[in-house]
Amino acid sequence: MTQREHLRNLALLALLAAVLAVLPHGLSVYLQSFAMFTMMYVVLALSWNIISGFTGYTSFGHVAFYGIGAYACAILVVDHTWPWLPTLVVGALVAGLVAIAIGYPVLRLKGPYFAIAMLGMAEGTRVVCTVWDDLTHGGLGISFPSVDNALSTYYAMLVVMLMTIAVAYLVAHSRFGIRLNAIREDEVAAEALGIDVTRYKLVAFVLSAIFPAMAGGIQAYKVLYIEPQAVFFVQITIAMALMSMLGGKGTVIGPIVGAVLLYVAQELTWVNFPTAHLIAYGLFIIVVARFMPRGLMGFAIDRGWVRKGMVH
Repeated sequence: MTQREHLRNLALLALLAAVLAVLPHGLSVYLQSFAMFTMMYVVLALSWNIISGFTGYTSFGHVAFYGIGAYACAILVVDHTWPWLPTLVVGALVAGLVAIAIGYPVLRLKGPYFAIAMLGMAEGTRVVCTVWDDLTHGGLGISFPSVDNALSTYYAMLVVMLMTIAVAYLVAHSRFGIRLNAIREDEVAAEALGIDVTRYKLVAFVLSAIFPAMAGGIQAYKVLYIEPQAVFFVQITIAMALMSMLGGKGTVIGPIVGAVLLYVAQELTWVNFPTAHLIAYGLFIIVVARFMPRGLMGFAIDRGWVRKGMVH
């Protein structure tokens, strides 16, 4: 990609930031929340894409990092009276340390074994939060003091989303990203070429963990209540994966498009089909998987509507 194209993409990101910065003024609280949760899913889809799209390690347990961030925020705010914004940094640090601790052994597994190990890690984290009453308040959950936080959480999520997009873009257009792609295509060949496979996978894993933790902290402060079943809900990980695959995993634009479209579709089907929205949601996914197996970006590339380099 040329320097001119990089500058164009930077200008587009700046324009997006400007539009979203003025968007919430004049909107109802519901629409502000809708926009905030849409941005949250962009963060989650892009983060999942770093380890699963660029590196090829499909994770079914990324909700663990989201839940860690939510609990870090809740515990520090409620039990230790911290301001909520610094807790996002603490949550990201804790999630990063957990990713390092579990990543070194777990990333030695491949394919379905890695996916199942991550699912088990997420479930194990949920159980720990359920039984550790002294720290996490157990199954009763944690309630925040009531505050008006619609705008503050919106802008915090906007900043985190822009950071995630920037990091994903830098990964995609760096030697680091090229080496992650080499690992995805053939890990043995990448190692034979002198790539430190373990180190690159671990760095990608940590990067994919810190942003969901920050998003989880913001979401916890937004709803003012968390409990283990809600923040470690496996469907959150499934949503990350589906959104990334819908748009086109392994790209930067793909997970963004997939997150926006799938979250909007989810909300519309819930409103219009309250008793059957999950069926409608599932049928939508089946249709996309059948006719666009490489996602929307792959579909567009195959038909010559966009150049391959443009979606990165």
